[in-house]
Amino acid sequence: MRVLFLAPHPFYQDRGTPIAVDLLLRSLSKRGYSIDLVTYHEGKTPLAPEYESIELHRIFSPPFIRNIRPGFSWKKLICDFFVFLKAFSLVLRKRYDVVHAVEESVFMALVLKFLFGIPYVYDMDSSLSQQLIEKYPLFSFISPFLELFEKIAVRNAEAVIPVCDFLAGVVEKYDPRKVTVLRDVSLLNGEESSAHLDLKKELGIGGLVVMYVGNLEVYQGIDLLLESFALVLKKTDKADLVVIGGNPSDIKKYKEKSLFLGIEKRVHFIGPKPLEILGRYLSQADILVSPRIKGGNTPMKIYSYLHSGKAILATKLPTHTQVLNEEVALLAGPSPEGFSSGMLRLIQNEGLRVKLGEAGKKLIEEKYNYECFKKELYGLYDWLEKNLASKRIVGRQT
Repeated sequence: MRVLFLAPHPFYQDRGTPIAVDLLLRSLSKRGYSIDLVTYHEGKTPLAPEYESIELHRIFSPPFIRNIRPGFSWKKLICDFFVFLKAFSLVLRKRYDVVHAVEESVFMALVLKFLFGIPYVYDMDSSLSQQLIEKYPLFSFISPFLELFEKIAVRNAEAVIPVCDFLAGVVEKYDPRKVTVLRDVSLLNGEESSAHLDLKKELGIGGLVVMYVGNLEVYQGIDLLLESFALVLKKTDKADLVVIGGNPSDIKKYKEKSLFLGIEKRVHFIGPKPLEILGRYLSQADILVSPRIKGGNTPMKIYSYLHSGKAILATKLPTHTQVLNEEVALLAGPSPEGFSSGMLRLIQNEGLRVKLGEAGKKLIEEKYNYECFKKELYGLYDWLEKNLASKRIVGRQT
């Protein structure tokens, strides 16, 4: 099968969507598909053996556009324009069986379908209409129009691939042809050794380690995390907070907030760490936190958190509860009072930490693993090949 794969983001980078795209591409390449990948000018070129059958096409590098962050922005709009031009030029020169469109590139795929008749699948990591309104509430008056465009994109897709049950519920109201939920998986490779790493000694921590891993965008709830931890420190001095990830400007902002809250000596921002050693850092934690306050998709970090065997504290919101429950995590209200109460409970109860950690790891091993991911993905593409072949036969007969 010849696949035109549209990935409108920096690639490769160690963050959410690029990580998911990398996993998907490597899985598809193992089936012998011929894949043309169109992506942004930023990012590392993957060197994995699976990429030998993937041709990488980067867009023109627009002047002054660097450090493109997740979410809607004028930088992404400009880069997306060049993604479409690159995809259009490829379609003029090559024949494709299907376009695999990630996120907003579904609208590019929609245009290509109308112009050239190439079917597409919609790889949906978020509801684009909801994402835009959450980031820019002033645009809420155009919400009906955004939902209309989303509906058109969904209904014209051969299949929609939401990343979680929440998004599957969003697209069901648009009456899609086929929906396959393709959940993320743990990014740990089973090697959780903390060799050559003693985080407590390195950072001078004498008590427990409460750890957050991920970007520091507003929707992640870092303000909630810091405010909650400040309340915790009023009742116990047995924990420090370690924050892994974030770009320099966000780290600076939250260091200043920690200083304002008077907790700067107990909060350690250590920046991004390579994905391949994520397990080493998670193994150093006593409690892993996900304070996300916005969005419906499950944070990718949750699967690695579970796999680590450490206790998880997360906000009690659909973004988490579609995977987590009270048996594998402590779910707390998305307020400083509620979240700090949950954090304090875990700090004071080692037995609960052990119980939740063991149950979480078992859940990953039984339900959210790479074999389950491949089964869903390959099942979808098997269906897609048969469906497209049937349409070609009908087309020749008519």
